[in-house]
Amino acid sequence: MARLAFLISALVVSLMLLTWHFWSTKQATNPSALTTPLPSAPISHTLPTRDSVSISSASAPINVYAHNLMLRRGANFRVYVRWLRGQMVRARHNINPSFDDPESFVLEVKRGIIRANVGDISNFLNAIGSATSPLKKITLSGDGDQIKLRATLHKIVSLPIELVGTIAAVRDNRIQIHVTKLRVLKIPLKGFLGALHIGISDLLPHGIPGVQVSGNDIFLDTQKLLPAPRIRGQLTSVRIINPDLEQVYGNAEDAGKHVEQWRNFLRLSGGTLDFGKLTMHHVDLIMIDISNDAWFDLDLAHYQEQLVNGYTRMTPQAGLQIFMPDLDLLPQKKANENISLEWLKNRNIAPPADVTSR
Repeated sequence: MARLAFLISALVVSLMLLTWHFWSTKQATNPSALTTPLPSAPISHTLPTRDSVSISSASAPINVYAHNLMLRRGANFRVYVRWLRGQMVRARHNINPSFDDPESFVLEVKRGIIRANVGDISNFLNAIGSATSPLKKITLSGDGDQIKLRATLHKIVSLPIELVGTIAAVRDNRIQIHVTKLRVLKIPLKGFLGALHIGISDLLPHGIPGVQVSGNDIFLDTQKLLPAPRIRGQLTSVRIINPDLEQVYGNAEDAGKHVEQWRNFLRLSGGTLDFGKLTMHHVDLIMIDISNDAWFDLDLAHYQEQLVNGYTRMTPQAGLQIFMPDLDLLPQKKANENISLEWLKNRNIAPPADVTSR
């Protein structure tokens, strides 16, 4: 019996080895059987992580809503925002927009009415072209779509010159001045100017970004020409309403008429904003002019002084409301309001007067 069991076991093992040999030979002659891909792993439909959502919301544009805001751009240039809906967009993707750095953001206007004083524009042109332009003592004036430039031309001799043209917005969001008349000494002397080898391009400063001359047309790109912060948008019309040059972005004509009785303010929401030592995420900030002036004078170079002399409170939604005085209403000196250690140690010392008065 033992010998029979041994024979049966050996037979079973032999059959198993023979089966394995035939299966291996078949696999070798059929390579495709070895390369059949395994079932792919199921696609993961995971939601964005909290960190990725936070990064996305932090870099999002800041919504801007403003009314009667006078924004100082540089030392001697002011922009009057009659009404505006738009966004504050990062100029560099990894740097937050900051009130302390006007170059850190671009003001993207969706709809708005913005004005610049004609006198400020004249002074700005005189300043930027003082070294390279043959035109000195530039003054601008006009009405509606008519614009007039008077200056002194320095070419061999000094001559008073007058340039008259029409002003309009063009499709690429630049301002076009089409020159219709050029006079020297109040006499049309195109031939005289030709003898001096002077064209319209010779009357303007050279090498200034945002200024282009083509034939009898002068094109101005205000985004490149004017000091920061940069303003861009779909320019739909431009005209002179003395004493200002008015630019209309988008469909803003009617909207500007409906807000005449509103208070002057600047409201910001969404995104991330730096100001001073603070960074505000999911921005919820409104600056309100506490005076009854026609314009809210916000100077980015001195806004912290306006904050110090204003009144700030937090809303139930963790937003900030800041009531600010105009720049010209700031006191010459502000008393030191630091809370001393001695005050903290003695509860019998009264709080600062300006705290209790609020």
